[in-house]
Amino acid sequence: MNHFLKFRVNAPKVVHETIDGEVVLVNLEKGDYFSLVKAGADIWNGLTRGLSRGEVGLKIIQRYEGDRETIEKTVNDFIEQLQKEELIVVDTGNEISNNNISSAQTQAIPNAEKLPFEPPSLQKYTDMEELLALDPIHEVDEQMGWPSAKIKD
Repeated sequence: MNHFLKFRVNAPKVVHETIDGEVVLVNLEKGDYFSLVKAGADIWNGLTRGLSRGEVGLKIIQRYEGDRETIEKTVNDFIEQLQKEELIVVDTGNEISNNNISSAQTQAIPNAEKLPFEPPSLQKYTDMEELLALDPIHEVDEQMGWPSAKIKD
């Protein structure tokens, strides 16, 4: 596993917004939307800030209380899940050197109280799939307007 890989949001296919600590993601092509909270939101925010897989894992270990190996495995599994859902893709143009990750690992850890670690969960909702995948210009009823779908002949 390459801990130096960085990822980016699979834009324009995926849009996201953070609201009161919850990250809401929408895959516009598939019409699926997702919710991330707690560690899942922290992982997402680290990835979108340009941190590598290893740096994100380190931040989660610093922030949450728990077994280091378990947290690292859980973070890596979660990142793979984000990739499988096509929410993130590998950012091939922005890899970092080994020196950067080494310095990140040796930075002082603030003496703050850690939060209990709960494995992140990617909540997926498909109940609005047809509406989200609707083309608002070509597939909307002209008389009824958005979000009424045009009735096909």
